[in-house]
Formats: sequence, structure tokens, C-alpha cells
Amino acid sequence: MTPAFHPVVSRWFERRFGAPTEPQALAWPAIAEGKDVLVSAPTGSGKTLAAFLSAIDGLVSDAAAGPLPDDTRVLYVSPLRALSNDIEKNLRGPLEELRAAAGAGDPFPELRVAVRTGDTPAARRQALLRRPPHLLVTTPESLYLLLTTGRGRAALAGVRTVIVDEIHALAGNKRGAHLALSLERLEALAARRPQRIGLSATVHPVEEVARFLVGTERVSRAGVPRCAVVEVGRRRALDLAVEIPRDELSAIASGALWAETYDHVADLVRAHRATIVFVNTRRLAERAAHALAERLGDGAVAAHHGSLSRERRLDAEQRLKAGALRVIVATASLELGIDVGAVDLVVQLGSPGALHVGLQRAGRAGHVLGGTPKARLFPTSRDELLECAALVRGLRRGRLEAVASLDAPRDVLAQQLVAEASCGPIHEDRLFGLVRRAWPYRALPRGVFDAVIEMLAEGVAGRVGRSGAHLHRDGVNGRVSGRRGARLAALTGAGAIPDTAQYAVVAEPEGVTVGQLDEDFAIESLAGDIFLLGNTSWRIRRVEPGTVRVEDARGAPPTVPFWNGEAPGRSAALSAEVAALREELEPRLGDPGGAAAWLAGACALPPDGARQAVAYLSASRAVLGALPTQRTLVAERFFDEAGGMQLVVHAPLGARVNRAFGLALRKRFCRTFDFELQAAATDEGVLLSLGPQHAFPLESIFELLSEATIDEVLTQAALQAPMFQVRWRWAATRALAIPRLFKGRRMPPAIARMRSDDLLAAVFPAQVACQDNAPPGPIEVPDHPLVAEALRDCLEEAMDAPALRALVRDMRSGAIRLVAVDTPEPSPLAHEILGARPWAYLDDAPLEERRARAVTLRRALPTVEATGDGALDPAAIATVEAQLAPDVRDPDELHDLLLDVGLLPAAEAARLEPLVAPLRAAGRVARLAGPGAGALVAAERAGLAIALAPALAGGDTPRLDPPLAPLPSERVPADADDAVLAVARGWLPRLGPTTAERLAARLGLLPDRVALALVRLEGDGRVLRGAFLPGVPAPPDAPHWCERTVLARIHRLTLDRLRREIEPVSAAGFLRFLLRWQHVLPGTRLHGERGVAEVVGQLQGFHAAAGAWEPELLAARVEGYRPDLLDRLCLSGEVAFGRLAPASGGAEPAPAADGGRRAAPTRAFPITLALREDLSWLLEAAPGAPRCPGLDARAVAGALSARGASFAGELAAACGRPADAIAPLLLELVGAGLATCDGFAGLRALWDRSAGRRARPGAAGGRWSLLRPVPEPAGAAGGGTPGPERDPDGPLVERLAQQYLRRYGVVFRDLLAREDAPPWRALVRVYRALEARGTIRGGRFVAGFTGEQFALAEAVDALRAVRRAPRAAKERVELSAADPLNLVGILTPGPRVSAGLGRRLVYVDGVPAAAAPAGETPAGVGAGAAAPPS
Repeated sequence: MTPAFHPVVSRWFERRFGAPTEPQALAWPAIAEGKDVLVSAPTGSGKTLAAFLSAIDGLVSDAAAGPLPDDTRVLYVSPLRALSNDIEKNLRGPLEELRAAAGAGDPFPELRVAVRTGDTPAARRQALLRRPPHLLVTTPESLYLLLTTGRGRAALAGVRTVIVDEIHALAGNKRGAHLALSLERLEALAARRPQRIGLSATVHPVEEVARFLVGTERVSRAGVPRCAVVEVGRRRALDLAVEIPRDELSAIASGALWAETYDHVADLVRAHRATIVFVNTRRLAERAAHALAERLGDGAVAAHHGSLSRERRLDAEQRLKAGALRVIVATASLELGIDVGAVDLVVQLGSPGALHVGLQRAGRAGHVLGGTPKARLFPTSRDELLECAALVRGLRRGRLEAVASLDAPRDVLAQQLVAEASCGPIHEDRLFGLVRRAWPYRALPRGVFDAVIEMLAEGVAGRVGRSGAHLHRDGVNGRVSGRRGARLAALTGAGAIPDTAQYAVVAEPEGVTVGQLDEDFAIESLAGDIFLLGNTSWRIRRVEPGTVRVEDARGAPPTVPFWNGEAPGRSAALSAEVAALREELEPRLGDPGGAAAWLAGACALPPDGARQAVAYLSASRAVLGALPTQRTLVAERFFDEAGGMQLVVHAPLGARVNRAFGLALRKRFCRTFDFELQAAATDEGVLLSLGPQHAFPLESIFELLSEATIDEVLTQAALQAPMFQVRWRWAATRALAIPRLFKGRRMPPAIARMRSDDLLAAVFPAQVACQDNAPPGPIEVPDHPLVAEALRDCLEEAMDAPALRALVRDMRSGAIRLVAVDTPEPSPLAHEILGARPWAYLDDAPLEERRARAVTLRRALPTVEATGDGALDPAAIATVEAQLAPDVRDPDELHDLLLDVGLLPAAEAARLEPLVAPLRAAGRVARLAGPGAGALVAAERAGLAIALAPALAGGDTPRLDPPLAPLPSERVPADADDAVLAVARGWLPRLGPTTAERLAARLGLLPDRVALALVRLEGDGRVLRGAFLPGVPAPPDAPHWCERTVLARIHRLTLDRLRREIEPVSAAGFLRFLLRWQHVLPGTRLHGERGVAEVVGQLQGFHAAAGAWEPELLAARVEGYRPDLLDRLCLSGEVAFGRLAPASGGAEPAPAADGGRRAAPTRAFPITLALREDLSWLLEAAPGAPRCPGLDARAVAGALSARGASFAGELAAACGRPADAIAPLLLELVGAGLATCDGFAGLRALWDRSAGRRARPGAAGGRWSLLRPVPEPAGAAGGGTPGPERDPDGPLVERLAQQYLRRYGVVFRDLLAREDAPPWRALVRVYRALEARGTIRGGRFVAGFTGEQFALAEAVDALRAVRRAPRAAKERVELSAADPLNLVGILTPGPRVSAGLGRRLVYVDGVPAAAAPAGETPAGVGAGAAAPPS
């Protein structure tokens, strides 16, 4: 303990804590010396106590010297009101303990603590001013208000210490600039400069935050702050891991994936005492809280976000702290140090988007001294998987975002100038000096300061007078003061947080505000609608201006509201980590196993997650030729279904840079093609939706931007983007040009928007001018402080213009590798960019009108499928060329062809000679003589032929035979180049991909003239260049060319080269197919022993009730089935039975109380039949471990192990038991998955003996043997040891995958709901590999189910036949509910039918018609139950 502390404080601390933490031990000496101090340490390290205990000690020491005056000595500033309330409560406890520790002999002074925030009632605020507390806890906005009122200034004049908590959350934004000015105003007001103490989480660089804390005057010219910096715990131990669902991640999270994620999160919550689930949006917070409440119970889950009332948020915090809640689902509202008790787990749904956010959120768990934060991240897409991996890797390496203070925001300056001047006249030079002492304003030019003063003194829009002026300016004496109403404007317009359009939600009849709704959601809602807020269902009673009145809906099913807002985008530091991870992975992709192992170790990914990430990047690199990083940009272009093209620039730079990149490209396209593109920007790249007129060499996309013009282009783009008007309104509101109050209440959002538009029209008329009257060229930006500030906010807050400027410079210098590739379909990396959310749009086209929606997406390509960069299928080219070839049937059609193409070469004309003679006789055509001899020309194109002469190969002047003159109606080309252009324009839609040389040779024209015509057609958007002809080089100076619509047709055929999809059938049609595929439908059943063997081979591995196999499953598939058919197969060694998967459902034997033996299983326990040759791998692939049998059954198993295969009578003798007593024990071993018999008759005999019946003749059974080793008992309860986990990449999964295909013909995820199957992500890898090898087919075979589907080739043919087959009568099939074709509730709507022994169900034309319990017959189909067409 530091000796300078008062003895009472010292004793209390030693009794309470023992020894100081490292931050406390390092900070207290510097604080005692009166230095400014910045403490940067992880949460739970005691830094808040380090600051407050020193301040309390100072007050105690001052009180010992004399009574403390009634003024505030210690000022604590927190960015969150909830955190301020926490601090006040946490201060009162230690003060009471200190007072108790002092005792009667050492009186402790009365130290008053109070909190003053926006939530403080007005009466309480007045009481604080009448008798100020010694320790005041407040927020930046409330500090500003106190500094702007007379009584508040008087109360703060005696402040000795200012503590700024969570300073890292303020240093880089406008709230921080606002606070920095308030601290300088406080210093100017106080009797002596207050000591400043900053408390920060781990931050980088800590020196920048220190400079922000102390201000300009305490920073040397070298940039060194006069401040003691205590930095502890930069490399804190973290327990971080990434969790993935069983299903494979894709570009969009499906409903099934979310359900599985919520199940997993619920399991984690149950395993921990208190959990915080962080999400990135309020909508997801409500959705996730509702989903978790369904799994954990309503009272165990609460939502927490900024649109809930303070009372509901505080209630959730207190219940979690008290242990009444298991989990809170929160946005950033719980990110900072609000006290919610001991949280032992943090879950993050999706990526947090920034390294420091991830660290801050993870730090909410283990928030105790020496605790280890524990966090689990749940990515919901493939890109998020890589982002979460990069985040974990970055945090492990100590990476963080660099903090940079905002550079002199003018709108905040205007607000603070009005506030300071309204407190009394002040000289402009003194005011300028005060402003420059704040670190964000250290470099503020005097000209900018004077411009803001002039705006405040003359009115924001000087052209309309001084009606909006807040300052009186004495130009002679250089002084300013507030005009009448200036102080009121400053007080009612306080703060830098922009207003959002929110409606208050008021619960009736109590009249209590429970939260807020977005204006758009509120307006679109009607009375009676039910929505979710705070994990409570509310029914709307009525919607009033600014208010939604509701009542408790008592748990009725709700909709989830939305809140409009701007997605912040991934931070630059995390984007750099994502790019670095890709760079390090790319050279490892040649060894997928090694790459996955490295990724799993470096990024805390599970093995399956690592394999998915590697497969995703491998497939993308195979298609694109390179992995996009921050040093490699890839432009990808492909067709959409509307005939246009989509261009994706893959650039993992983060949304702010890509937003600037996309807007700049969009503006350049607008100027080049005179067309407004649809565009979007995400963290991973930029999407441009091209129209038919946009044809250009793809690599030229990187040349559109230059360092010399990028600022002007981006400024003009920002002015016309929706963001400018929003940021103009925010800047004008902060600068007090638009009041926050209207008639004594918060200004309605609609009125605020109108006033903002009117003010913008007055200040910047060119921005809102009519296009008809606007002068050509770029918009001229006025020199106005608020226009400059709104533009700066667009360019440097919503976007990152400096980073784009650097990117363009590096692109031009060659520092960045640039790759351009045309692809037949979108690469896997393009999928999420194409599915960008509305907040990523760079234009105002709504979702339903996006051209990007016209792109058909498929799964990620396996590496083996990517045979080239955009290579086209030769068969597809040949097919389209054959379709395009002229098909002339009569002279008129020949004449029409000549009008289209202009010139028909001699070789083409020779084939049509019989049709030429009538046209020549009528004078409608002519032949060329000389160069191009024999070519045909229509009379209406004679002028074209004459103009074409200089471009014909051969050199001589051609003649027309017969000689024809141009008709008056013909538009004769101006020169030979225009004539070649017309001929090329006519021929290209009738040709496939070609080159300039090939086209010139075919038409008899000069190659250089043809090449020029192709370039001109490209400029018109008619043709595209690229590498389209397989095996033909396409150098930059001799590319391949193809007409746009022709290329689109070839692309569509190329996409089908492996998938010739059939029209998908309905679920009912698929069930009709399955009834035939599995030989259940009469007429398709099998016969005899071979039929039984075929059925067993198809159904092996499927577990059904033991008593159902013969009478229900086999009898339904084998005509005239008899038990001896199965017996002979078993005795011959071809078929075996047993329970392979002990964890599968069915009737289980209950353990006896004494553990001696278990109750014998009934006929309902599950077993499977299998071909003995497949039994070994089926056993190895079975999930779970066998159960340990009871003591008596273990004795029988021991006899089997010792003796080998034995008859039941032999076992009875060996165990010293009666023959009837051995039957239940053998049944117990069968039910545990441990024993089998070489004849199914043996199982029938056991049932007979177990039931006390006399064995049937011939039912003596066969020899019994062990199916697998018997596990040892584990503890008193008994049970086996866990078996080995299945290898998802091993050959076992491939054999299982093929078995499912044999069973069902067509396989997809939902179909396997009743199977003990490996995760679908493991199976789908096998199916993709089989499809790539041509073994099976992939496609859309059954409608109504998401995800990939695969089928055997013969199954596709059978499915097509079922769909086309006529149906004279209804197909009615009755089945056992234990049958594998009991797919009710899986393939069809409605609840599932349990697979109980004896239950029956009926299909009519593939539609479930009836189900009945055991012992009853299902009813027939009623009149209204006709099956839908399939």
C-alpha cells in the first residue's frame, strides 16, 4: 500500500483487498504526485478503484484539515448512463465501509456522491445544484450542460480531479471532440487546473489516447504527452474458440442453421452460470432472445439494447447479476463495463466486426482479478467463418485497431462556441486559444475558426438573413457573446449523438415507456399487430405521432421489428487480418489437410470448420486464378439471367473503403456510359450491375480511377449519394442550425427532415437544383463550414477516402497485383456479395428491383470442377453455333438474310444457289466481281457494297454484277470503316466466339479494318472480348470476340455441362418414386431369396423395431414372403442382424435396482439387417458406444467370449442356468448391440421363450456369437466407454453416403432425418466428389427443399418416368410406421408419425392420407383428401 494514503483508507483497503493490483500499484504514485495519468488495462483489473480511491483519499485528507466546502471536487465522466449509475452504486458501498472502518476515534467526513445524467429527474437535478456533491458522476453531455448554466458552472469551479472512464470509446469520434472542448472549458473555469485521469481498456496506440486526455498544451513538439501512462495486460490470456453447426456453412444462413445454432447456444448456457450473447443488431437481439426463450424458458432470457427503456435494461442487468437470469442477449449496450455480476461465458453470433470490439466483449466474461475471458464465436456464413478465424488469430497476436482522434469537427465546434459565448462575452482570440488547447482542434486553422464564428453570427444561410444567428459579434473589439435564446438553443441542442427517427412504445394502462421502435416500422404497423420488444410480445392498440401505444399480448406469436441504421462495416485492422490470413493460407492450399491443420491451430477453429474454410478458398482460387487480398485485387464478370452482366471487384478492404471504391467506380461509369449503375459494397468487395451497353476489356476496370482525379470523383459521388443529406442534417443539428425541440417536445423526424432540406436549399442550392436548369459538369461545392463538415463525414466517416486514395496510388504504381477474369458463373467468393443486404447498396433502387437478384447461384465449386478461368464448354459453343447458322428456306428469307448481314461471302452463297436465281432475275441481288468475287449483296445494300471496296482483301476495286446504284432509301455508310462496322454488326449475332482474323477471313475483309470495327462495337456494348475459345490463345492484342447475347447463351449451356437438370418433382411425386424404388408398390415387389437379399442390401444400416422387420418391412417388399427365406440367407452366412447403433431410438431396457440384470428388451427394440460382407464397416461407422449390460448378461457374454459361437442350450449349461432363463439375457445382449445369431430363427425362439410360450417347431434357432467386444462397467450405474469418433473425411463416410443413395436413389439433407447419419457437411463433400467423378448427378430433383441434392443416374431416369407415367387410379399404399418410408412430417407438412411397432399409415398418390395406432386400421381417404398433382 502506498504510504501517502490516509490511515483509514489504507486499513480498509488492506482488509478488503490485501494487496494492490498491478495497475493500482503503478498508478497511485503518479496520481499522488499530481500528474495526469492514463491507465490502460483489461476489464476486472481494478483500474476504476485505482482512480477513485486516490480521489477519496484526497477528500479524506482535506477534511482532516478542515470542513469540506459544498462544491464538487471529483468529477467522473462516463460515456454510458448505465455505467454512471453503476459507478454511483459501487461508490456508496466503499464509502459506507470506510465510514465504519474509521470508528469513533477517527471520524470519517460526510462525502456526498451523486449521479447527473439524462435520466436524472428534474427535481434531483435542482437539488444537486443547490448543494453540489463532492463526487459527481456524469456523462459528456451532462457535463456540457453544467458548463453552460450559471449554477452548474459555480458548482464545478472547485473541481480538483476529472476521471474519464472508457476513454477509448470517445477518443476517435465526435463525442470525444465534444468532451475535449468541455474539459478545456472546465479548466478555464476552475480555480486551478484539475488533474486528469483516464481509464481505458487495452488500446493502441496508448500515446494517442494520452494526448487526447491531457490536451495540446501538455504535449511536446515531438508529440510526447506530459502524462504518466500505465499500460498493463496487452497480451492477456483468452479462451477463444469458433463454433460451427453440423450443416455446412454457405453464403446465407438458413432457418435450419439458425435453429441448430440456437440449440448449441442453449446447451452452452445450460453449462454455465451466467452468459451474455452479443449480436450486432437490435433486430437480431430480439430474434435470438425469443429463440433462446423457447429453449430455456421465458424467465431465463432477456434482451438488452438501446431501444429498450432504461428501466427494462436495468431490470435485466439486476436479474442477471442476482442469478435470476441465465442469459442476456445484447448489442453494444453491454459492451462497456456495466456491472452485471460474474459472467462466465460470452457468445458472439456472427463476427463483432472489429478486433477491439471482440476483445471488449470477450472481456465481459471472467471479469474478476486473474480471470480468463471465455468466448465462443458462431459464424453464420463462410465469409464470417474466415473473419472469425482472423479475429481470433489477431487477438492472440495482440493486434488492435489504431485510435486516431477526429480532426476538428466544425459542427461540434459551433455548438461549443455558442455554449461558451452564452455564458458571457469573450474575446475571439481567447476563445480560439481555448479551442486549440483541445487535442482534436490542435491544428485548427484560424480561417476555419473565423468562418464558424461568422456563420454563427450572420446566420447559417447568410442569403436569408440573420434569423438563425446565435452569436452577437463585436467586430471592433473582437468579442462575441450569446444573442437572446442562444443559451436555450445550446442547452436543448446538446451533444454530438445524432437524432434517429424513433417512436416511443408506451404500455397501457400503466403508461410506462418500455422502449422505442423505428419510425418506418411504426408507420407501417396497424392496430392489432403483435411485435416483439424486450423478449415480450406486445399488441398495438393505436399509433399516434411519435408514440405507439401497446398492451401485453400474453405470449402471442410476434413479428420481429426492424430498426434502420448504417452498418458500421468491418474495421481496417480486422480487414488486414482477414487479408493476411488468406495470404498465408494460399500457398498451403496445395495440401488441404495440412492447411486445415494449420488453420485450426492458429485460429481456434474446429477441424470441420478449418476444412470448410480451406475448401471454400481452394474452390474460389481455382475459379478466379488467385485469392483476393489487400495486395491482390480480382475483377470477376459473369452473366445474369436478364442478359446483363455482373461485375464483382473482390477486395477484402472493409466496407468503408469499398463504399468509396464502389461510389467512385459508379460515378466513372455514369460519366463514361451516361448510365446510372446499381452498385453495392460489402466488406469483401464491390458489386456493379452492368447493362447491355456496358462492354469493355475487363482489365480496364482498374484504370478508371486515377490519383489525380479521385478526390473530385468521390466528392461528386458523395454529393449525389443518399448519405450526404443524412449527414447534412446531423451536422446542422449538432451546430444548432436545426433545433432538437419543436413546440417544447422532441422535434418529429419528418419536420426535422423538412427543415434540413430547406436549409440545404438555402446554403447549397446547386445540390438540390432542377436537373433541367443545372449547368453541365460537376457540382460546385460552396465554401461553407457545415457543407465541408457534412462532406468530410461522408468521405472519412461513412467512407475511407484517404485509404482509397492510397489504394489507387498503389494500383497505378504496380504495388498491387490486378487480376481480371470472366467466369461462366459466380465464384464462391461472389455469392455473399451478390446477396448483399440493403444497407450495402450505393444507390436507391429497392431490393425487388436489384439486377443482382437475376443471378442464379449454386454451391461452391470443388477444386476439381474448375478447369479454367471462364472457359466455355466446346459442346456448348458448337450447339449455339448450330442454332445460329442461317436456315434459309425460300428466296424471300435469303433476301432478308442479306439485309441483315450486308454481305454474304461466296462460300455461303454457293450453298444457296437455287434460291439466288429468282432474286437475280428480279434485280433484287447482285454479285461482287473482282475482290470478294461471288459474294452476294442485296439491292438495298448496294451503297454499302460500294463503300466497302477499300476494306476488301485483294486490293482491286470490286464491281457489282449486275451493276446496281444505291436506292434513295438506303443509308450509305460514310466510309469503308463504317461499312465494315455494319457488316460486322450484322454477322456477329449469327456467329459464336471468333477472332478478328477468323472473321476477316470468312468475310473477305482486311483484318485491321475488322479489328477496328470490333473495338467500336465493344464501345457500343454489342460485343465482349475475352478468352472464349478453348485451346486458342487470346493475347491482349488478339483477343477473342463474341456478341453479348450469343455469349450469354453459351454461358447458360456451359453451366449445364455436368448438370442436365430435370424438372423437379413435388414431395408427393418423390414419395411415389420411393415406393417404387424400394419395391413397396404392388407390381414392383421382389421374389424369393434373391429378392430378400436385395431388400436387405438396400435397407442395411436402417434401424427398425425388431418385431417389424419380417411382418412389416420384408413382407411389404417381397411378394409371398416366408420366414424361411431369411433363415436360409442367415444360415448361409450372407445376411446378419444386430443392433449397430446403440444410441438409436427404440425401447430400452431399464437397469435393475441391484444392477444385476436389466429388464429384457421387447420386440420394439431397434435392430438392422445387413449383408455380412458389409457388417464390419457398418459396425465401425455406427455412432456411439454399446451399453454395458447387467451383471447376468455379462456372464453370458463372458461364456460367448470364452466358448465362441454357441447354441442357447450350451450357453445355459455353461452359465449354470435353466434354458428358459438364458433367453432374456440373450435378448438383453442383442438390445445392447453386443450379440447376434447366425439365424433369425434364434431371435424368434428367444421371443417365444421370454414370453413363456412353447417354441415353435423348427425354431430352435442357431448359434449365438458376440457382435462386438463387451464394454467394461463405468461406475455404479454401468455403461460403456465412449467409442471412437467418426472420421468425417474417412472412407466410412463415403460408404455410408453410397448406402443412402442405394436406399433412396435421391439424397438431400432433410431426407436423412431418421437416419443415424454423419453431419450433412461430411456427406456433402463425398457427394460433390462423386459428382465431379461423374458417378452421380447433382441438381434440383425434388422441389420445396433447400440445399444440394444428389442422385444416381438410374434414379433420375426412374424419377422422370414416375412423373410422366399416366395414373388411371389412385395409388393407395399402407405401410408400417416403422418403415423407412415413414417420412410424414419430414417430406410432407404436419407432425411426424412415431415409428411405433404396430402403428400404420397410408399414402394415396404419395400424400399421407391416414395414420392409426397399433391394432387399428387406417381409415380411407375422404372426399376432400385428393392428392395434389405431382
